[in-house]
Amino acid sequence: MPATTVPATPTVLTARALLLDMDGTLVNSDAVVERIWRRWAERHGLEGDEVMKVVHGRQGYASMALLLPDRPMEQNHADNARMLAEETADVEGVVPIPGAPEFLASLRGLPHALVTSADVPLSTARMAAAGLELPEVRVTAEAVGASKPDPEGFLKGAAELGVAPADCVVFEDSAAGIEAGRSAGMRVVGVGPRAGSHGPDVVVADLRQVRVEAAAGGEIRLYVA
Repeated sequence: MPATTVPATPTVLTARALLLDMDGTLVNSDAVVERIWRRWAERHGLEGDEVMKVVHGRQGYASMALLLPDRPMEQNHADNARMLAEETADVEGVVPIPGAPEFLASLRGLPHALVTSADVPLSTARMAAAGLELPEVRVTAEAVGASKPDPEGFLKGAAELGVAPADCVVFEDSAAGIEAGRSAGMRVVGVGPRAGSHGPDVVVADLRQVRVEAAAGGEIRLYVA
């Protein structure tokens, strides 16, 4: 199937900017996330499957605060720094989400930003491992004071692009990310198997089901399966 093939009657969304999550949306990093977090779970006597239900989409310290509610937050931040270093060094199995290279190529010259819970080193490493070009505008963990599901990152991305939140469409895969996008007053395209049960406006299996067109007046038209 061609990378941009969509059904004959797709959903059509219009926007002035697109805000893109990374892990699970552009990059499939599930293999390394599973390795790192299941080791963490074992070290702390937690059930790995329960930990994996929490960690997608959030910054590490925020996941730890939910999983170890009695632990001081400074310990979570210190542990998170170690985890980020581990994740940055481990890119085995990191691959692009199907259709991601073509999707990003179709956004050249259109307002868009990466909004990720990863920091600069981790986002750079994972995008490179997946062979994907980094968007010029990036909102990473260092740029926000609160993790998804807080909407701060998406609101900051919209502000950096000079676009009102209501004119943005978010691409996300996780419960935390979808909640953040909706809390920011944005429409959300859910990507992949985790997305469907968390209330996005529309869901696609992967980015091969999305086609992007520049429209009149600076609008972006999305044709979504």
